[in-house]
Amino acid sequence: MSTTLSATAVRGENTAFIVLISCVATIGGFLFGFDSGVINGTVDGLKQTFQSSEAGIGFEVASMLLGCAVGAFFAGRLGDRIGRRGVLIIAAVMFLLSALGAGSAHTSLAFVIARVVGGIAVGAASVMSPAYIAEVASARYRGRLATVQQIAIISGLFCAFLSNFLLARAAGASTEVLWLGQEAWRWMFWMQAIPSALFLVLLLAIPESPRYLVVKKRRAEALAVMTRLYGADEAQAKIAEIEGSLAQDQHRPRLSDLVDKSTGKLRTIVWVGIGLAVFQQLVGINVVFYYGAVLWQAVGFSENDALLINVLSGALSIGACLLTVVLIDRIGRKPLLWVGSVGMAVSLALMVVAFSSGHLADGRLQLSDGMGRLALVAANVYVVFFNMSWGPVMWVMLGEMFPNQIRGSGLAVAGAAQWSANFAITVTFPVLLASIGLAGAYGIYTVAAVASIFFVLRYVRETKGKELEQMVG
Repeated sequence: MSTTLSATAVRGENTAFIVLISCVATIGGFLFGFDSGVINGTVDGLKQTFQSSEAGIGFEVASMLLGCAVGAFFAGRLGDRIGRRGVLIIAAVMFLLSALGAGSAHTSLAFVIARVVGGIAVGAASVMSPAYIAEVASARYRGRLATVQQIAIISGLFCAFLSNFLLARAAGASTEVLWLGQEAWRWMFWMQAIPSALFLVLLLAIPESPRYLVVKKRRAEALAVMTRLYGADEAQAKIAEIEGSLAQDQHRPRLSDLVDKSTGKLRTIVWVGIGLAVFQQLVGINVVFYYGAVLWQAVGFSENDALLINVLSGALSIGACLLTVVLIDRIGRKPLLWVGSVGMAVSLALMVVAFSSGHLADGRLQLSDGMGRLALVAANVYVVFFNMSWGPVMWVMLGEMFPNQIRGSGLAVAGAAQWSANFAITVTFPVLLASIGLAGAYGIYTVAAVASIFFVLRYVRETKGKELEQMVG
């Protein structure tokens, strides 16, 4: 984009409106975080209610992630058919149904079904919210707005952790009766119904993505939306840019577009997207998110203290994301990724050192006071590095790195890969904990963090400051 055009954008754009509709989209991220984090404080309740084995608990906790992979895959394709906003509306309805169903479940099967429904919503929101933000925001601050998505995710996690802590404290324990004769762990799930309903109502008031409307040849609607976003003069120029980027390939988007026709192989940009998505999970972050209470109880903390540590981790995560908001459009995406990888590798290695020093007593890992403090500090440093780098930046890049024609399909494949890796890490943690212990499990995540450094340096291309129409694959 020329300097003159950029200056016009600054003068004519309705920045407040762009920020407002982006914030509505990020409520999907908040629910993504809340739905992911709420399970953390309910594990004891699930064990008591459903009499589940360790493997059964692992599946109940991870069941949501099966839905996430499905939701992420089909959301990208569905978003190309009914629009980004349309997919988010469907996700909002599913969030609401999942919250009510999971809290009401009296059998493991009913619980798993409700969580899978919620997982489909999480998967859909995880790819559509950043895609929507990327498609309405200017390149000048697109990274900052998309990073708000991660702040929303962490805020959702934080609110889930805080809600779990307060509800369990009010009842005496997560397994004790709280209100209306129902246990506290059920109310932990029902709390999610409030933001789910709010998300659904607010989505009805925001416009569809103008880039989607151009792809669907609904030019008049796209121009109307773009005019609201950037003013009449800039709207015409932006619509022309989008149409120009699509002019050489005007067929309806499809999965086969991800294959390079000259080589018959998957495009390199798609492999990079899959790599970003998978490495974000292989470093083990969701073990902290989903099993935080179990982790800290395993090294000697009480349930109450473990839930309080989760609240602390959530607050630190929000602070780390705010730092990323400041930096991402200044220093770029790639530097944040490799710095985060280095920080995670070091802090994970320190956790391995701490955990390997302990001994088992009554089935629990006992650490000395010094090693216990080292584990706690290293874990929170790890969370900070993740949330200032791979947490938000991966989603920012997936939302903006693919060319317009393949954005939906690229998001579908990368999103499905992300949630499949998430499922694999989450469902295997209880087994790893019982077989090779915390030190062994975190040793695996440390190796993945080291590998991610070289992946970023070798394969990731910077997208800072580029318009979506400039993306090539």
